[in-house]
Amino acid sequence: MKEPIVVWGGGAIGGTLAAYWARAGIPVLLVDIVREHVEACGTTGLRIEGPVENFTQLVPAATPDELDGVYSTIVLSVKAHATESALAGLLPHLAPDGCILSAQNGLNEIVIARHAGEDRTVGCFVNFGADWLGPGRILFGNRGAVVVGEIAGSVRPRTIEIHRWLRQFEPEAILTDNIWGYLWGKLVYGSMLFATALTNDSMTENFSDPARFAAFDRLGREVMAVARARNVKPVGFNGFDLTAFVAEAPKSASRAAIAALAEYNRHSAKTHTGIWRDLVVRKRKTEVDPQIGIVTQLGQEVGVDTPVLRTLVSLIHDVEDGRRPMSFDTMQVLIDACA
Repeated sequence: MKEPIVVWGGGAIGGTLAAYWARAGIPVLLVDIVREHVEACGTTGLRIEGPVENFTQLVPAATPDELDGVYSTIVLSVKAHATESALAGLLPHLAPDGCILSAQNGLNEIVIARHAGEDRTVGCFVNFGADWLGPGRILFGNRGAVVVGEIAGSVRPRTIEIHRWLRQFEPEAILTDNIWGYLWGKLVYGSMLFATALTNDSMTENFSDPARFAAFDRLGREVMAVARARNVKPVGFNGFDLTAFVAEAPKSASRAAIAALAEYNRHSAKTHTGIWRDLVVRKRKTEVDPQIGIVTQLGQEVGVDTPVLRTLVSLIHDVEDGRRPMSFDTMQVLIDACA
């Protein structure tokens, strides 16, 4: 049998990819720390449910301690703050000439390359909506952009093959020579998504509220300023216009872009972010430090101040630790920081 793709992390992103690949006949081995999820995937099957498609697929699965052997391709799809600990477990199973595909949110390719080497790191951008509902169950809320590319900007046979695999899941998946542009573009959107988690309102309710525009506008502009200073050219996706958030862009452009986000999310069964689910449903820490905190750090390196991003990180920590409620009053603190 052909060597399987190892998907390390069977949650919203990894579980959805693994189920689609297994259904398409691509050998897959799912690795996850939740034993009940592993057992369900390999016995009764992994259930993909929601408005996009409903099906149940048996997916071979194991816990990290049960994994044996070495593999050419490992798809890393854990939460950003779990990247380093996951790497410690998976690196002994990565072939010397193999690669790690980072199907995550954030700039985790930086961390992966530091531990595994740049030549063994491949970047991936994902924007589809999904939530892990429980052992053997994932909500696939809406389709979205999927992009793969080498972090060095080249196109290699392995990225062409990975692109072919990704098209089994998303037929319009893109092969790019500017993966960093897509990853930074997602950070513009991601910063706004973290802001929506300061309240219990849906993404659409947040983006539709004129009173919150200042926060979303300023967050987008700060991320874009850091990217520009670092000579990165962010790329838009799913109709999200990033040029609306460059320093010289008028507020009318960013208002239109944020209104488009409200409309885009209005049509998804995933009404709230995974960040909100982490805080409200799963009662755990979010990815705010490796996703948003890292932007403030990278900004400092090039002399770009990001006061509103820093305030957002602080507010999310306040919510995580119970010092502030999820409420409009908490969102108001972020809005006030834009003055």
